[in-house]
Amino acid sequence: MFRKSTLADCKAIYDLICDLEKKELPYERFCDIYTRQVQDKHYYCLVCEEEGAVVAVMNLRMEDQLHHAETIAEILEFSVADAYRSRGVGKDMFAIGCQIAKDWGCTQMEAASNQLRTDAHRFYLREEMNNFHYKFSKRLDGEKSTVNVLGR
Repeated sequence: MFRKSTLADCKAIYDLICDLEKKELPYERFCDIYTRQVQDKHYYCLVCEEEGAVVAVMNLRMEDQLHHAETIAEILEFSVADAYRSRGVGKDMFAIGCQIAKDWGCTQMEAASNQLRTDAHRFYLREEMNNFHYKFSKRLDGEKSTVNVLGR
């Protein structure tokens, strides 16, 4: 069953995103951000629930972008529990996410994906997304690293 997430889903979503990032994120900070996003109309956090447990999450942000002069949806986080991968959950969730974005008035769906996430790249290409952009990042906390690792 797919549905919009609630505040009660915070811990389950936290666990899925920590698994995605391969690290333990600060839970209190995570909950603060999640709570604000649940209350912000520009975010839509979609979950898949099986037998009472959240097994997948897709967190979307919808925003007006000047360089498109349109409203664009971006997948901020997308994680499916290991036991539910290759069973169509991600494909179905992606289709529902695209419909939510379209209903919201978005003209495009975007996703950034770490270069190390080759399985995710294959998924997005299968879902007819195009890799037209580079995404650059810079740490602002003084930490310098030229090594790409998940969880940064």
